[in-house]
Amino acid sequence: MIRVLGVDPGSRLTGYGVVDVDGDALRYVTSGCIQTVEGPFTGRLADIYRGVEEVIAAHAPDVFVVEEVFFARNPQSALKLGQARGVAIAAAVGADLPVSEYAARAVKQAVVGTGNATKAQVQYMVRALLSLSAEPASDAADALAVAICHVNTRIRQMSLRGTTPEGTK
Repeated sequence: MIRVLGVDPGSRLTGYGVVDVDGDALRYVTSGCIQTVEGPFTGRLADIYRGVEEVIAAHAPDVFVVEEVFFARNPQSALKLGQARGVAIAAAVGADLPVSEYAARAVKQAVVGTGNATKAQVQYMVRALLSLSAEPASDAADALAVAICHVNTRIRQMSLRGTTPEGTK
């Protein structure tokens, strides 16, 4: 079994989702959002770092997966997103987790079947693929989608080749 932690970074809300994969079986473990406090941006970065550390400590993932920064029209927003992403990755590296990254388009393609999927389509497919009773919050659904993308593209492909994925126990 491999436990995957997916993260959708944001400067105000950072979504996380944890799934287990055992052969062809994909199982939901948990998901949610790390909400930052109002105030200086450095305080929000600290909240993200600590929040990711807590998720890692509570759920002991084997691998950390994060969405790559997309091109934003506003350079300030892109910088803040990159910093949020950086502290999340730093928390994973600090826990000695292997890190994988996927473009938003690749995530949508892996989960919905089209790289142009809407957030609502991603939420719907995450709910269906994980047999959830309700749609997760948007940021949590995006994080679960990143984890599912990793399972579909990296872990299952490696098992087909008979090799062991990075981060297995």
